Amino acid sequence: MRIAVAGILHETNTFAPGVTDLSHFRDQWTVGLEAFTSRYAGTRTSMGGVIAAAASHGVQLIPGLYAAATPSGMVEAAAGDALIDELVESVDSSAAGLVIIMHGAMVSEQYADYEGECLKRLRAKLGTDYPIAMTLDLHGNISEEMVRHADLIVGYDTYPHVDMYERAVEAFDLLIRKIRRNIRPVRALAHTGMLVVPQGMLTDEGSMQQLMELAFSMERIPAVLNVTVAGGFPYSDVPDAGMSFVVTTDGDAELAHRCASELAQMAIDLKASFNVSYLTPREAVAEALAQPEGPVIIAEGSDNVGGGAPADATHVLAELITHLPHKALIVIRDQEAVEAARHAGIGGEFEGWVGGKSDTLHGKPVRVKGKVRLLFDGHYRHAGPYMTGQRAEMGFTAVVECGQLTLILTEKRVAPWDVGHVRSVGLWPADYHIIVAKSALAWQTAFGLFAKHVINVDSPGCCNANLVHFDYQRVLRPVYPLDETIAPIPRFRVFDEA
Repeated sequence: MRIAVAGILHETNTFAPGVTDLSHFRDQWTVGLEAFTSRYAGTRTSMGGVIAAAASHGVQLIPGLYAAATPSGMVEAAAGDALIDELVESVDSSAAGLVIIMHGAMVSEQYADYEGECLKRLRAKLGTDYPIAMTLDLHGNISEEMVRHADLIVGYDTYPHVDMYERAVEAFDLLIRKIRRNIRPVRALAHTGMLVVPQGMLTDEGSMQQLMELAFSMERIPAVLNVTVAGGFPYSDVPDAGMSFVVTTDGDAELAHRCASELAQMAIDLKASFNVSYLTPREAVAEALAQPEGPVIIAEGSDNVGGGAPADATHVLAELITHLPHKALIVIRDQEAVEAARHAGIGGEFEGWVGGKSDTLHGKPVRVKGKVRLLFDGHYRHAGPYMTGQRAEMGFTAVVECGQLTLILTEKRVAPWDVGHVRSVGLWPADYHIIVAKSALAWQTAFGLFAKHVINVDSPGCCNANLVHFDYQRVLRPVYPLDETIAPIPRFRVFDEA
C-alpha cells in the first residue's frame, strides 16, 4: 500500500502587522521522501508521527509538499495560490489515501477558509472516493467545507500542544481502516458561536479540561472513532472563527449529532469561565518582584509569537530597564539591534533603541545600554516535550547584559515553545527571578518545570485577551464575548456519505 502525505501549516493573525509571503515558508519547505524523512524522522511532530505510522503498517509513504511558517499576519494572495497549486500538484493520485497536515486557522487575502479551499482543490483532482485524513491544531477554526471534504479530522487534544505525534498516528490508523473499508466515517460539526482566547484553553485544568474529559468519555463508545475539541483562534477574523467540535462515528449519524451537540451546549453553559484575570505591565512587574521565590513568569500574551505577534512589544521591557533588585530575562526580536550588538562584538558596549519597530500598537522603542555577552547563529533543536527534535532558528542572536536585566535579541521571531530558546545561548531559566514569555500558554513546555508563579499581563497588542479591542468585520454574529446573547448551538451540520 502507498499513502500520500502533504501539508501547509500557518496560523494567521489577521490583526497582526505586515503580510506573510512565500519566503516565510522556506524555512520549513520539503518536497519528496528524502527531504521529508531527513528532516522529520524521529521527531515528536505530526510529520514524525506519519513516518512512524507508515513504518508500523508496512506501507510506502509518498510525501508531497510540506511547508510551514511561524504564525504571523495575513498570507498574501500570490503566496496563497502558489502554495495551493504546488500542494495539489504534489499529491500522488495513485496512492491509496492521503494524510494532510494543516493548522485550521490559515487565512490568505483571497481565502478566508484556506484549509477548506485546499481540500476542495484536492477533491477536484482526486475525486470524492479518495480517502483523506486531516490533522488539525487545537486552535483551528473548523469550517463546513473542511468537514465535508475530509473523511477524517483528528485535532490535538492538548494545549500546550504535546500530542501532535500521537494524533498523527491516530489519523493514519483511521485512514488505513477507511481504505480497507473497515469503517464508514460520519462527521458532525457543531460551532458554539464563541470566541475563546488562548489563555482560557489550558487542557489540564478548568473548563477546557472538563470538555476534554467529556470528549474522552465519548471516544470510549465503540461506534465513536474520534472527538475533536477545537478551541479556535480568535485572532483570525473569518466567518468560522471560534470554538467548535467534530465528532466522527462509524456510520452512526444520530450518535455523532448527539455527542457534538452535547459538547457544544456544555461549552456555551461554561462560556464565562474561559475568561482570565490580568495585570498592567507596571503592576505585573511589581507583583513579580514581590514574590519571595522565582522564576516568576510574566506571560505577555498580547505579543504572543505563537499567535502571530511581532515579538518586539516593549510595554513590559519599559518597566524592566529601571533598577531591578532581582535578575530578569526577556527576548525581543529586533534585527537592527542585533546588527548593532554584532558590530560591538562580544565584550563590547551596546547602546541603542530596542523593540517597538513593527508598528505603534506594540509600544515605542526603548533605550537600552549594556554589554554584549554572547553572539550566536540562532540554530537549535527542541529538547523538551513540544515537537521534540524539531529544528528552530532564531536568526543571528545576541545576549546583552544590562545590569540585572538579560536581553536576548533575535533576528527572527521564535516562540518560547522549548527551553532551547534560552539554553542555546548558555542561559538557564532557574537563574532568573523574572522571565518574560511572549506567549499565552505554550511557554509552559519551555518554563513550566521552573515556574514558581505566573502573572498574565494585559498590554496593547495584536493578541490582546480583551477581544472587544479588535475591529471584527467577517466573523459571524452574534458571537460571544462581542455579543452577550448567543443562540444555543447556532451552527450544526452532519456529513454522511451513505
